[in-house]
Amino acid sequence: MSYADLAAEANQYSSVLREIRRELHQIPEFGLQLPKTLARVLESIEGLGEITIGKSITSAVLHIKGGQPGPTVLLRADMDALAVIEDTGLEFASINGYMHACGHDLHMAMGIGAAHLIATHKADLKGDVIIWFQPGEEGHGGADVMLDEGMHLVSGQMPIAAFGIHVFSSYPKGLFGSRVGALMAAAGGMTVSFKGAGGHGSMPWLSKDPISPMAEAISALQTMVNKRFSAFDPVVINVGWVKAGDDHTENVIPEIASFGATIRTFSVENTEKVKRYATELLEGIARAHALEVEINFLPSTKVLMNEAESIARVERVIEAAFGPDRYWSMPDPIAGGEDFASVVDIIPGAFVFMGACPDDSDPRTASTNHSNKALFDDSILADGAALLASLAFDALNEAAAQ
Repeated sequence: MSYADLAAEANQYSSVLREIRRELHQIPEFGLQLPKTLARVLESIEGLGEITIGKSITSAVLHIKGGQPGPTVLLRADMDALAVIEDTGLEFASINGYMHACGHDLHMAMGIGAAHLIATHKADLKGDVIIWFQPGEEGHGGADVMLDEGMHLVSGQMPIAAFGIHVFSSYPKGLFGSRVGALMAAAGGMTVSFKGAGGHGSMPWLSKDPISPMAEAISALQTMVNKRFSAFDPVVINVGWVKAGDDHTENVIPEIASFGATIRTFSVENTEKVKRYATELLEGIARAHALEVEINFLPSTKVLMNEAESIARVERVIEAAFGPDRYWSMPDPIAGGEDFASVVDIIPGAFVFMGACPDDSDPRTASTNHSNKALFDDSILADGAALLASLAFDALNEAAAQ
């Protein structure tokens, strides 16, 4: 069976996968506990293999045993939604205050489709496939919880390869893209609070104003990024909120001024350096103004690093299944973060982007992922499912031939 044949077979599932995706889209859930979502996923994969449920979160792993002994390949589909109020106008739009604005409903449908394709041909499978259905990708560390609970080892062995797909509402429909090395940033953050002494706004010399030093710190962080980090290994620090005083009282100097910022890095070295440099800078500013400062660094994802051999496999399989014009070798990584990085940190693998911009939208102006107006064309589901299944077969076939 060729990968083109598998892709053609996947098309037979298109209407069913679209129905499943649209059902999932109407029941979005947030975080690590997704009981309704998990129930619908389990219903869709019943009878395809052994299922292991997570201990502390609503995760599930489907284990499909091949007809021949061999190693294990891991495939991953994330399940959680965002705290976004949907405004797409779709007939199947969510109405519960959450939204699949990052396309995880499509990821689940692709994972379900891949499961059915693999199970149908499991007699030809030269090893095992485990398919992760993971909650809590959106900043909740769901992948790390699943790793801590040993969900990558349900087949009894460490997988030899791991693959995942992520859809984008503003990428051309059906176009796959990825790259060797860093694909996505380490995504973390920090909160900073300057503490002074409050007082009357007419007499700042009798107080310790935290607002001006906070403003100085926000500006100084950008100078730090420009002057202390290479432009060829970039760092992004962007302040997302500030808080000080009361918007009804202009004549009061507050005791505390705070801000929060996201931090994005593309190397392990800079992930550590930015913490050290920022701490030195912020503590120095606080000392200069006789203030106290509290700095908290938030948990960070790892840099998502694609293995060269796995990307070569992705390119080869996409061409075999869909033709030579469906893959884009990306020149640069993106600054978004992904906890699948923790998986490929210990298992060689690759993460692949897939365009889902509707035909009547221009990718250059379409609403992006995380927008309350983001639209995803679910006619791509069969191709995504076929790619996941084909990558699993390819990795196991190659291992058997060695």
